[in-house]
Amino acid sequence: MTAFAYTLIVLLVITSVLLTMLVLLHRGKGGGMSSMFGGGVSSSLAGSSVAEKNLDRYTLLVGIIWFACIVGLGLWLKIVQNGGA
Repeated sequence: MTAFAYTLIVLLVITSVLLTMLVLLHRGKGGGMSSMFGGGVSSSLAGSSVAEKNLDRYTLLVGIIWFACIVGLGLWLKIVQNGGA
C-alpha cells in the first residue's frame, strides 16, 4: 500500500511542475510567454489559435490528473489513519 502513496506523490510532483509550466505558457493580457514559442504569431479577432486551444486542453488534462492525485492521497491518508492499511 505504501508503493501506491509513493506513486501518487511522484505523479503529484510531476503534474505540479507541468501545470505550472503550462499556465505560464498561456497568453495573458500582455501576450504571455506563449508569444515566445509562436503563439503570438497568429492572432485573430474571433478566437484563439490552434496552439492555444491545444494548450488549453493539455492544461485541463494535467489539472484533472493533479486533482485526482490530491483526492487519492487524501483518501489514502484517511484509510491509513483509521488503521485500514
